[in-house]
Amino acid sequence: MSAGTERAAPETSDGAGPGPSAGVDPSGGVGPRGGVGACDGGSVLTFGETMVALRGSGPLKLGGTMDVSIAGAESNVAIGLARLGHTVRWVGAVGDDEAGELVLRTLRAEAVDVSGAWKDAGAPTGLILFEPRLPDLTRVHYYRAASAGSRLSPDVLDRAFATAVPRILHLTGITPALSPTARAASTHALRLARDHGAMVCLDVNHRARLWSADQASAELQNWMPYVDLLIASADELPLCLPPGSPTDTGAQARALLSAGVQEVAVKLGAAGATSYARPSRPGAPAGSTSSARCAEAPSDAQDAGGDAQDAGGDAQDAGGGSLHQPAVAVRAVDAVGAGDAFVAGYLSALLDGEGIAGRLERGVTTGAFAVASPGDWEGAPTRAELDLLGAPPGTVVR
Repeated sequence: MSAGTERAAPETSDGAGPGPSAGVDPSGGVGPRGGVGACDGGSVLTFGETMVALRGSGPLKLGGTMDVSIAGAESNVAIGLARLGHTVRWVGAVGDDEAGELVLRTLRAEAVDVSGAWKDAGAPTGLILFEPRLPDLTRVHYYRAASAGSRLSPDVLDRAFATAVPRILHLTGITPALSPTARAASTHALRLARDHGAMVCLDVNHRARLWSADQASAELQNWMPYVDLLIASADELPLCLPPGSPTDTGAQARALLSAGVQEVAVKLGAAGATSYARPSRPGAPAGSTSSARCAEAPSDAQDAGGDAQDAGGDAQDAGGGSLHQPAVAVRAVDAVGAGDAFVAGYLSALLDGEGIAGRLERGVTTGAFAVASPGDWEGAPTRAELDLLGAPPGTVVR
């Protein structure tokens, strides 16, 4: 099947509703920055490689049965957002094979728009193997060199933006590591988002098996002027900064804010997450930013008592604001996919117009669902299920 022939767009509603005509509305909803086109393409556009996933129950060399599913950071986020009621498009390539059919069929079933996806007859669908080796340690094996997903090219993003401009472009640091053409496509997507007034969310998601820290840093530093919302683990922040930058997490976040990023959300695993944001403009309405480029500034993230804590336990940052949200305590089953689930929850709350506190709360909630469930995305909650984690142990919902 040729490119662009998958046309099963979902008929999902977007809880955020239509975007404002310009800038950022005072409640925190994301609007276009004011480019050549209005942001009318639904909530979120994301792109990257989605693979067939085989998950074993122990050491691979011993054989045994494996569960078959799909996995990919960007499509994990897409599924998480779709389950929460948002309109989301995934752009990428799969092989013209049964594995590719599984990827597209699964995404369609999860109400993700795959109209921008295509089948590449000249390359196979990528493969990922999960090998649980210890109770808290899983090894991942990639078979994605020269895969269909790695052959992403800039013209694919041209078509996606020509079809409809999204409110948010979400991308990760995985895609540019796949190939030179995928790297060029990622850079082109950033420029398209800027030119068309779409917000940019980057989840660093460093994969050391795909490229070195030095290679990643050289690329990601160039991306920072385009990024509105940066999401990263604490050990990934240095990849976005030049050598000689501060080593403290809070100072690194402030350096990124000074470089133009509007908001930095730091994933801290079992410790929760901390968000840092730029200060509001003098006289600006509560929830607006220092420019028309993203979600609101930290006015709602600065608690009245002034005791918001960052990852290091410091009080609010003088350069704007920070707020820490502890993780939701759950019985851990599988931590793989928790970071993507956090991103989905964070973006969902942002699209709903929630402030930083609400975004963090939903992010750690969706992350907890992922940790408490096997698989990359299978445990992602619907909007109606978000409150389930607050139920007493042993609760039976009848």
